[in-house]
Amino acid sequence: MVQHEEQAVFLPTFPGAHGLNSCYDTVVRTLQHRHTTFNTALNQLTHHAFALSNAAERLIATLQSGHKVLIAGNGGSAAEAQHFAAELVGRFKRERLAYPVMALTTDTSTLTAVANDYGYHNVFARQVQAFGQTGDLFIAFSTSGESENLVRAACIARQKQLEVIAVTGNRTNRLEEHATVAIHVPVEETATTQELHMIVTHILCDITEARLAAEERFNTQERQ
Repeated sequence: MVQHEEQAVFLPTFPGAHGLNSCYDTVVRTLQHRHTTFNTALNQLTHHAFALSNAAERLIATLQSGHKVLIAGNGGSAAEAQHFAAELVGRFKRERLAYPVMALTTDTSTLTAVANDYGYHNVFARQVQAFGQTGDLFIAFSTSGESENLVRAACIARQKQLEVIAVTGNRTNRLEEHATVAIHVPVEETATTQELHMIVTHILCDITEARLAAEERFNTQERQ
């Protein structure tokens, strides 16, 4: 019979009650502030419904026509680009076919090779040049709208006759100058901008998936 040595369990030490109360109070105040800020931002975002619906229509049309979507961003926006692609390559809410959506932020060999040989400002432009075709769509997430690598990628996209959707913060920026559709989220704080970008992702993915999945079901029934 094999005997197992009993392992001691080490629990982390916590600050005294005063420290816990201080953290608790800070959390409550922060959540209250975030609630106010976020509700205000969401209310203001409704004024951008036309740009959101325009972007959704272009996203749907791109995928309906058999073309693909390329997405990019830096830092937290790179994560958002990957999030967006994952929702449509995988699924958001509905079982349906996979859609050709690719984040340009994931291939570390390509990113580092291009950055090393051509400079970081060209890491996305080079990929758009490689993969982008007429009729495709390029989506750029940027809280500032001033990231040079995204501006250059948008320029190449337009030269290759891709449509461009820029999802940015509230300020006028260079990226929107190269966009077919610009979605400005109406906040200044970077963290809140990123949170609203996630809502934009979910809105666009939900509308797109609902439309295309319905068409897929209809076409399946017609063939039966």
